[in-house]
Amino acid sequence: MFLQRPIKPCIIMARDGTSEHSLVTRYNRQDVLRILQVSARQLQGWERAGLVDSLETYTFQQLSQLRKLRLLSSQRIRSSRIHASVAAMQRVSGMSNPLLEAGMVYAGSRVIFRHQGTIVDPLSRQLVFDFEAHDVSGPCIVVGAASSQRYRESQAAELFYEAVRLEDEQGALRRVVELYSRAVELHPTHAAALINLGTIYYNQRQYLQAEDVYRRATVADPNYALAFFDLGNALDELQRLMEAIDAYKTAIRLVPKYADAHYNLALAYERIGEHRKALPHWMTYSRLDPSGPWSNHARGQVRRLIDAEHLQIVARR
Repeated sequence: MFLQRPIKPCIIMARDGTSEHSLVTRYNRQDVLRILQVSARQLQGWERAGLVDSLETYTFQQLSQLRKLRLLSSQRIRSSRIHASVAAMQRVSGMSNPLLEAGMVYAGSRVIFRHQGTIVDPLSRQLVFDFEAHDVSGPCIVVGAASSQRYRESQAAELFYEAVRLEDEQGALRRVVELYSRAVELHPTHAAALINLGTIYYNQRQYLQAEDVYRRATVADPNYALAFFDLGNALDELQRLMEAIDAYKTAIRLVPKYADAHYNLALAYERIGEHRKALPHWMTYSRLDPSGPWSNHARGQVRRLIDAEHLQIVARR
């Protein structure tokens, strides 16, 4: 069965000419949107504001920069205010990219930076000694009274990003599961963490556990098509085909051009003998993914079902 890949980075060859064996971990735009749980409009807004470059793939370091922007945006700090603080910090410190080279602190609507043992407000050019002396590349820190809920969500985000980073390391699976589980404990509606945890269970053939986690993801974010798609895959493996069909249909309702969901829904209909219901989904998949690895099979199913339908019409006549 054709299954949607989990939220993991793809590995591509480095293009800087340093070594033909060098590997660079990169995330495509859809991965970034799912991992950060931001909309395409939000990402485009940051690009228009000049806070990040418009890219098709991102390194983990660039993902960290976007993560900081998401945390700032969650505090309702305007992009123009962030841009002004970044530009001022560049002038004060000589940094090329303060979002990557310095830690950030925010208080109210102000964005200030932690750099070389001090906290710098670049707009006012005031320096305050930083007694905490955290890693300058660390996450954003909330200054002042912050709700415990906001703190838990911030901690959950840090655990999630660390788990994503570790997913490709050998022997780190147990640690990855611990990180995702802890993130979900802190933030029960963190849909992306639930999805990735469910995918680990799924790949270990622990389908009941995967179903439970995926179902929690659909409740956490009812508009998350991937959650319903993955839930359908787990239900399919549990031989609960009618429930799987409902999950795939929901994924398609949310994202009508979800090619993989059309493919798996067609397969499920075939398995229960509903060939006519499978046909439009084979056709849709063939149109959406005309050159993919499974397109030949989909086109073959379309021809077979159409030929069979013609024979039935002739027989009736």
